[in-house]
Amino acid sequence: MTDEKHLIRYSGRGAFARDVIVRAAGSSVFTEDGRELLDFTSGQMSAILGHSHPEIVATVQQQVASLDHLHSGMLSPPVLDLAAELTATLPPALEKAVFLTTGAEANEAALRMAKLITGGHEVVSFARSWHGMTQAAANATYSAGRVGYGPTAPGNFAIPVPDRLRPAIVGADGELDWRRQLDLGFELVDAQSVGALAACLVEPVLSSGGVVDLPPGYLAALQEKCRERGMLLIVDEAQTGLCRTGDWYAFERDGVVPDILTLSKTLGAGLPLAAVVTSAEIEERAHERGFLFFTTHVNDPLPAAVGLTVLDVLRRDRLDERARDLGERLRAGLAALPHDVIADVRGRGLLVGLELGPGERSDGGRVRDDADRLGAAVTARCAELGLHVNIVQLPGMGGTFRIAPPLTATEAEIDWGVAIIGEALGSVS
Repeated sequence: MTDEKHLIRYSGRGAFARDVIVRAAGSSVFTEDGRELLDFTSGQMSAILGHSHPEIVATVQQQVASLDHLHSGMLSPPVLDLAAELTATLPPALEKAVFLTTGAEANEAALRMAKLITGGHEVVSFARSWHGMTQAAANATYSAGRVGYGPTAPGNFAIPVPDRLRPAIVGADGELDWRRQLDLGFELVDAQSVGALAACLVEPVLSSGGVVDLPPGYLAALQEKCRERGMLLIVDEAQTGLCRTGDWYAFERDGVVPDILTLSKTLGAGLPLAAVVTSAEIEERAHERGFLFFTTHVNDPLPAAVGLTVLDVLRRDRLDERARDLGERLRAGLAALPHDVIADVRGRGLLVGLELGPGERSDGGRVRDDADRLGAAVTARCAELGLHVNIVQLPGMGGTFRIAPPLTATEAEIDWGVAIIGEALGSVS
């Protein structure tokens, strides 16, 4: 049991996990009392190479012994090399990078840049978004953390999520009409705007919002809305970038190149490393206007060296292809579980959503009034059986699991996790 009397509780109304973790290796973490838990969240959705990957360990040991931290105005070979290697994985237009520590910090820098070069201050994001807990990122976050902290900065607008299971607007066929929904969303934005629109900040797959994959074509249509209004499109790939979805970047599926891309989580494979990547034109315009984002750990050499190793392993081991193959295996396994409480299995690559809930809907989907209770019970039972899984924290969506194993997981580990989920469902549903 944890002795947490000296700790500030930071996860809203949630509690710390009961077990103290003392070691982690590969796809598993190990508790103080010797239990093994298969980690189907990759830590905080970050450890795409698993825990204690030997090449990451070797990089940290070597780099920390030679060059770990510098004054923020200095450069080092790992930073220069990572900028070159990272941009080489992206479309040619995205050729300028800066390295930070967290996704919130990256989104903060991206929004600051967008506001500076457009001259606007208004930001559009999804109504179930999560972009971080720093000021501008929190203002653009609607899934949690908005109550009790006073007024947010003016000029933040939410547009509805194109969720096929909970369609706000449907066409004649009864399916989600996402084009009409997008049009109406921006009609509301335009009605509220004071003419100072700066950016639209979105995830290509809303993870904390319920593992909602944007419909094919949506991102391109959204980019056109931005261009019509002189806004920049910022794509937040904290959880989807670097092979997690089966492509190197989730935006690639739609043939879209964002104006600014933010990365974190997966770039450091569990270590604190984030990036903002943009075009030479946008970087030049920002520089001319005196762009300032000077932090203690900007462009630090130690995490940059780790990022280089992450890119090397992803490329060498073709982990984009592995994510596609394992993701298909995972989704097929979950869909085949003989439990009528499974309403939907969705996602891309190794970012998978499993939603619980019987009760037929008119569109064939299923919802459940007590999904939060059922989800919490299944989560607890999975932990007892040796699996760590994570549920979405939105009210009414606590029966939606975010499943994101390491890209290095084995087929046996995928099957083992599916079997535990099946057993947990059988024992509590």
